[in-house]
Amino acid sequence: MAAANGDACRSVGGVPRPTNPMVTPLLTDLYQFTMAYAYWKAGKHLDRAVFDLYFRKNPFGGEFTIFGGLEECIRFIANFKFTEEEIKFLRSVMPACEDDFFEYLRSIDCSDVEVYAIPEGYAVFPKVPLMRIEGPVAVVQLLETPFLSLVNYASLVTTNAARHRLVAGKSKNLLEFGLRRAQGPDGGISASRYCYMGGFDATSNVAAGRLFGIPIRGTHSHAFVSSFMGLDEITDKTLTSSDGSNTCEDFISLVQNWLIRIQDSSSLHGTFGETSQSELAAFTSYALAFPNSFLALVDTYDVMRSGVPNFCAVALALNDMGYKAVGIRLDSGDLAYLSVEARKFFHAVEKEFVVVGFGKTSITASNDLNEETIDALNKQGHEVDAFGIGTYLVTCYAQAALGCVFKLVEINKQPRIKLSEDVMKVSIPCKKKCYRLYGKEGYPLVDIMTGEDEPGPKIGERLLCRHPFNESKRAYVVPQHVEELLKCYWPGNSSNSREELPSIHEIRTRCIHHLDRMRPDHMRRLNPTPYKVSVSAKLYDFIHFLWLNEAPVGELQ
Repeated sequence: MAAANGDACRSVGGVPRPTNPMVTPLLTDLYQFTMAYAYWKAGKHLDRAVFDLYFRKNPFGGEFTIFGGLEECIRFIANFKFTEEEIKFLRSVMPACEDDFFEYLRSIDCSDVEVYAIPEGYAVFPKVPLMRIEGPVAVVQLLETPFLSLVNYASLVTTNAARHRLVAGKSKNLLEFGLRRAQGPDGGISASRYCYMGGFDATSNVAAGRLFGIPIRGTHSHAFVSSFMGLDEITDKTLTSSDGSNTCEDFISLVQNWLIRIQDSSSLHGTFGETSQSELAAFTSYALAFPNSFLALVDTYDVMRSGVPNFCAVALALNDMGYKAVGIRLDSGDLAYLSVEARKFFHAVEKEFVVVGFGKTSITASNDLNEETIDALNKQGHEVDAFGIGTYLVTCYAQAALGCVFKLVEINKQPRIKLSEDVMKVSIPCKKKCYRLYGKEGYPLVDIMTGEDEPGPKIGERLLCRHPFNESKRAYVVPQHVEELLKCYWPGNSSNSREELPSIHEIRTRCIHHLDRMRPDHMRRLNPTPYKVSVSAKLYDFIHFLWLNEAPVGELQ
């Protein structure tokens, strides 16, 4: 669970510790330590290695992913150091290892590690390294599991949030309500953080609001409504006007009078009968407590026969006192139909009682929403202004994991390749540079990887882009803009300057901007066009040379 204060959040060298205090050098798989010992035993532990962190396939049946988790990785390596208690524990689980190995572990940090990464919040694509990590092979090997843990879920849920934003549209408010359904406290905290990064507007998670500065939203539940039996339970009936100029001594009577006027109005007469008085009591009580932010859950008993009329009575009483009610929330039933009917009711109230703007009263919908249900609501036609989304969002119900991998691509300046009968699992060797090439219309056309020593693409110069493994897939591109993707976020002992880590609000803005910059057919829900990922002609030739060189030659008997 995330730490809000104390030793867990104190920084080392100006970079704060990881948000979650469980993210320590021990948050890794045992085989990372056994490999580190074997490297050390063989005298290879200081060999200079380069690893790529990337994924092989976009999630949720789509053709894009949003990169998340970079800041936590940088926090982790900035504070990477074994404690005496951790060394003691490792001795107990690895008793066959020599004492000098534990002295080595005691001495290491990440001062000689370099991290180059695509900025957090960018749209990213399969095979292109999200991060390139360079350093002593034993140390970098110890970073593999924590880096994958910090990036996999973060990128998955950020992408899920971005997909919900795309289907909902820019004009709708998206509220993350997933804490109670998330995979534990850390899952809930991480989901709130990365859903906001992916384009959501607010969260119900108070702890996440404090930790990350995310706007928090929430009103009341069905339990609050059903806890009231009648209006006589409300003991303090007074409400001071918004400007403080007068006080209503009996706000309940004002509400009741408005309910009668609504019932007797010509345009609304006969649309409902007696409303639930216990519900009216709950709404009135909540309005007295929060007159500036009154939003009522209207489906405890009956939306159109009770919830909406009761809300309107309280909202009109608040209007008399200079306050503006926020709106209603629908949490069950036919959300498209009910939102349309509620909107008609609000417009009728505005026209009947000449309350300017009442017809635009906000309608929020919840109730196990996901991409598909929002898309269906759009096709049916609805009047929902905000969506509260929980379970399907934070659990990434449609896909359990992203599947990032961490592969060795070079050691001691010697390129390495991982082969497989499944071509998707063949790694792209050597230390690489990565570029995004833009076309005349301003959209990205292709990402291209080149060898580190190759000259980069130039604006206006024709460049051959090749599929890494399929020789028939190739195209010439004349870029109108070239963006180098990998930036230095941890320079180690190199002379490179370090990129500053942006705020969560800046990353959110960056994410929304990148969604806007992508060609629409890459982003659509159904049958999206795959985005092209390529390698230079020189790197293509080298990949296949190394492949043939490393693959054993079979023998027919």
